[in-house]
Amino acid sequence: MVAPAVVILTGAGVSADSGVRTFRDAGGLWEGHRVEDVATPDGWARDPALVWRFYQQRRAQLRDVAPNAAHRALAGFAAAAQKAGVECTLVTQNVDDLHQRAGSDVLAMHGELLRLRCEACGVVAVDRERLDPARFASCGACGHPRLRPHIVWFGEVPFHLDAIERALRRCTCFVAIGTSGQVWPAAGMLAQARAQGAATWVQALAAPANLDARDHWRPGRAADVAPALLAEIARQTGVCWPS
Repeated sequence: MVAPAVVILTGAGVSADSGVRTFRDAGGLWEGHRVEDVATPDGWARDPALVWRFYQQRRAQLRDVAPNAAHRALAGFAAAAQKAGVECTLVTQNVDDLHQRAGSDVLAMHGELLRLRCEACGVVAVDRERLDPARFASCGACGHPRLRPHIVWFGEVPFHLDAIERALRRCTCFVAIGTSGQVWPAAGMLAQARAQGAATWVQALAAPANLDARDHWRPGRAADVAPALLAEIARQTGVCWPS
């Protein structure tokens, strides 16, 4: 008998329930900016002040939001799974720190707003204080005058892909929560898990682009739906949660 192993992927829908803006509107703009201008290496090279201001505003917003019921349920489920000896890997496309604040260990494949990276020496530093949108933060290690957001921009390779791939190969249960199914390579994880015989569960406000008839579909807001969904998965995998 194959030991149960759970992989959970979360997207913007989880954080939206905490009031985190999802950036992109129906016209493809990120709060009035073209994606090419604020979320690509070329945009950073062309106008670093604009990109810095954009992400500093996102970083500052984190002070005004808190984990919701979905974040807390995910942390509780993962802790119960560990206690039961069931492997549970949480992967997120989100760049806020709400999973971490709820108590989860998470593979943040698109980076983290609270980290800044030096392009000169490569040092990555957690930074919660330097939020001035008009003043670049400098590197405390090498003195480079301009750190960049530790965010995976379009055209860059996501973080933790090796660890994610290892978890997917062992996965017997895959759960997508609050994802659009449109951003790759994350969008391909559901099909990969499905193809290797894993049970697949999908939650989102609207049906994501990669939903399949074989998936267990649970529509609604993540904060409303995720706790009951995870309780159902706990029963399927022998995890005692909620206790």
